[in-house]
Amino acid sequence: MTRRVFVTGMGVVSSVGLGRDAYWRSLVAGRSGTSTIRSFDASKLGRDLAAEVQGFVARDHLTDVEAKRSGRCSAFAIAAARMAVRDAGLSDAALRSERASVVLGTTMGEADVLGRLDEAWILGDADAMSARVLPKAAPYLLSAATANALGCRGAVLTLPAACAAGNYAIGYAADLIRAGRADVVITGAAELLQDLQFAGFVRLGAVSPDRCQPFDLNRRGLIVGEGAGVLVLESEEHAVRRGATALAEVGGHGLACDGFHITRPEPSGAGIIHALREAIARSGLEPADVDFVNAHGTATKANDVVESTAVRAVFGDRRVPVSSIKSMIGHCMGASSALEAVSCVETLLSDTLPPTIGYEVPDPECDIAVVANEAVRARTDVVVNHALAFGGYDAVVLFAKPGRLPAPAARGGAA
Repeated sequence: MTRRVFVTGMGVVSSVGLGRDAYWRSLVAGRSGTSTIRSFDASKLGRDLAAEVQGFVARDHLTDVEAKRSGRCSAFAIAAARMAVRDAGLSDAALRSERASVVLGTTMGEADVLGRLDEAWILGDADAMSARVLPKAAPYLLSAATANALGCRGAVLTLPAACAAGNYAIGYAADLIRAGRADVVITGAAELLQDLQFAGFVRLGAVSPDRCQPFDLNRRGLIVGEGAGVLVLESEEHAVRRGATALAEVGGHGLACDGFHITRPEPSGAGIIHALREAIARSGLEPADVDFVNAHGTATKANDVVESTAVRAVFGDRRVPVSSIKSMIGHCMGASSALEAVSCVETLLSDTLPPTIGYEVPDPECDIAVVANEAVRARTDVVVNHALAFGGYDAVVLFAKPGRLPAPAARGGAA
């Protein structure tokens, strides 16, 4: 477990832009992707706003055959993966190898396909459950479809780790490379906006009627989002051999479970505190080395307070800057931390901290240094990416500028 792992390419499908450049420009500008839902009728739910990906045409990124075989979630993943591969400059030969793997995360996968199949079953419409529809429904196809589209022949895995799925996938992918079981891993997560999922969050009372305001005293809940974030991870040796540019290094990752409640975070923040400390320690660093926290920041009352508690517990009196880009892209469920990982790498590349928009009135219970409303220029060498999820999943991944982390062998254990 002594190999360095670099990010060499990134791809994005989001409500604020397709491709990493458009996405990052929107985040720095503080642009919200919230709009009225078009993909289904939400009029009876009392909420009709979401950060929906609009203007995405699958056949712009997939072949006709791939588009026919893929649901919307898989189409997001394949499109973002192709963008990331082009960004990394990976050759077909490098992809078509047993040393190239695909590891993606999701919360519900092709939930829209499952919904249509359930409806057909209830209505007794056997013709709707055709051989063309049924194969799209299985959640494992998210990674399998992406691997088939790219020709990757290494390990393939889909991680349904709720809203922490992106960080779980990135951490696992990095470990595959560190353990010498892969040279290249296409990793990240994808999620789609779907009526059943949306209705569930509305019934939980978690959805805001107008906007997402993480850490603000008057926050009223999250805005549901969708999209995909995909990163190309490579071993240092593989990247150097082909002359690739290292955008960032993947440091340690920390995982924990609250062991408390299926939907509520444990009030002391013990799980996220452990995951954050573990990610930092496994990178060979100290809390004082972290320059920026990309927060989970859902704008729900309990989550923001618990996450703020964890930040203060780990960083003490040091006012490390914190931001939540969910204020712009919405809560994209399993894809959230993957999209946020792309933002973390862009932060390192540009020394620019993206803002938390809609932050107006500080909450005394969220006493942290929020990057409010406008992007801030600041020297940034090390960032941490938080993910908290239903079921008590806690996952943190650390990213750093290339050359900033100590050698893996000097980190006191596996990174």
